[in-house]
Amino acid sequence: MAAASHDLRQPLQSLKLVQGMLSKSMHDDAAKKLLARLDDTVGAMSGMLNTLLDINQIEAGTVEAHKVGFPIDDILRRLRGEFTYMAQSQGLRLRVVSSNLIVLSDPQLLEQMMRNLLANALKYTRTGKILVGCRRRGDMVNIEIIDTGIGIPKRELTAIFDEYHQLHNEARERSQGLGLGLSIVKRLGDLLDHKVTVRSVPNRGSNFSITTAKIASPAVVGPSVKASYSGTTRSARILVVEDDPEIRDLMQLMLEQEGHSVIVAMDGPLALDIISQKSFRPELILADYNLPNGMDGIEVIADIRGKLRTKVPAIILTGDITTDALQSIGMQDCIHFSKPVKAVELLLTIERLLAAEKVIAAPIVIEGPVTKTAASLVYVVDDELAIRSSLRDALEMEGLSVLDFATAEAFLTAYMPTGDECLLVDAYLPGLSGIELIREVRGLGHTIPTIMITGSSDVTMAVDVMKAGAMDFIEKPVGTDDLLAAVHRALDTSRDASRVANWQNEAAGHLAGLTKRQRQIMDLVLAGHPSKNIAADLNLSQRTVENHLAAIMLRTGTKSLPALARLVMAAG
Repeated sequence: MAAASHDLRQPLQSLKLVQGMLSKSMHDDAAKKLLARLDDTVGAMSGMLNTLLDINQIEAGTVEAHKVGFPIDDILRRLRGEFTYMAQSQGLRLRVVSSNLIVLSDPQLLEQMMRNLLANALKYTRTGKILVGCRRRGDMVNIEIIDTGIGIPKRELTAIFDEYHQLHNEARERSQGLGLGLSIVKRLGDLLDHKVTVRSVPNRGSNFSITTAKIASPAVVGPSVKASYSGTTRSARILVVEDDPEIRDLMQLMLEQEGHSVIVAMDGPLALDIISQKSFRPELILADYNLPNGMDGIEVIADIRGKLRTKVPAIILTGDITTDALQSIGMQDCIHFSKPVKAVELLLTIERLLAAEKVIAAPIVIEGPVTKTAASLVYVVDDELAIRSSLRDALEMEGLSVLDFATAEAFLTAYMPTGDECLLVDAYLPGLSGIELIREVRGLGHTIPTIMITGSSDVTMAVDVMKAGAMDFIEKPVGTDDLLAAVHRALDTSRDASRVANWQNEAAGHLAGLTKRQRQIMDLVLAGHPSKNIAADLNLSQRTVENHLAAIMLRTGTKSLPALARLVMAAG
């Protein structure tokens, strides 16, 4: 599946480009609403593809669930917006009942389970309605998806969760899917320790239920920062190298609509011929990674730069998620996007590359020492340009100076200690990883306060990061207030070492009110033991363990298990 990812993502990329161009030309409100739904649907398709590709990682135990307390209504609202139009188009009534309950789960994985169950209900309901809502069951919550569909025979109630098992699709029509939706629900339920049950009466309907823990109040997750495209990009000469004719034509059309002069090529040799014979000097190269005829996108970019004797800004697009491909791209001096990428995100990146000189292409190499400015200096190391730009904007609005890098190696090349500074580094980087960078910096004798930021973390990583020498650990998506609080705390310690002791005392204070039992459970959780094992070891019910864990997180003010690990490590 990983090897096939490139081919699977190509049609999604075409849809993204079409949607982006249509949204700019449509002025009718009704048409805009339909386009917005198209964007939501393509986004959901991309998400489901990613989940499908992660099935092998779930089996291998490499996918971790990160449970937090959050309002279940956040998911209910998104599903209502995503599926209402689909239900109406089938002549069905969809009712999603709002809820003020706070549940303990992994928001992304739980949403995937609910989305799969709702899609399944739409698929097997011919007439009538579908109801989605929550029921309190003591300390637990039943999330239910009820339909008036064809129902499930009693003998099939267990088999429906098997891979590729489908009812009423003996011909295996691809239009009816692959029969993986309920299998994914079952696997994710096992991973999250959420019980999944089904009751059904043939020809009357079915009731699917997910049982999760209920807690008193939420751990608020900060909103992700979204950039916007101004549409004021200067016209430029752009070379597009893409072997898929549909994507190639759409890319050319989109860029020409923005006023750019565009030449396209289907492979590397043709692109080099264009440079040689037509004397075309591109100001930006946009290339697919997987290309035919002996050259990949990285090699094409390198050869063109060599011919022109200049470092032309470049963007690599790919649907290839294999490790070798991602490492190869990550080590190069170019921007990387995984397909499908939204048209507005692509145009925003092109705008930033062509506009101001302060936008530095990845990786960044700065010649000479970094001189201290009047403002405190924050180094940002993240391989995604959009993330670096968003962090830069948020920090510069606070009056801070920012230097950003796409790789750890580029940072190490440029870094010269200035004193009033801190480092904000992503955990997953091409080449040297974030935690390896922290160890390297410490090994060189530098004491720059470091904050690890990541979108995919677990307790073990949080502990390892703090042991490696990081001062703090925050998770994406991070709110601006939380980000600035962490950065200012790090900058304070760079100016005054006594601030470290103050922060450690503050962290210890958050833990002071825990009971002996809560500390015992917390230590076992941070050692990597799942709640069901802890329950067996301590002769408690799993529900009791999860209630204790929820109380610990509320008492300490932490939003996730990695955040709890960070607090404990900070407290010593």
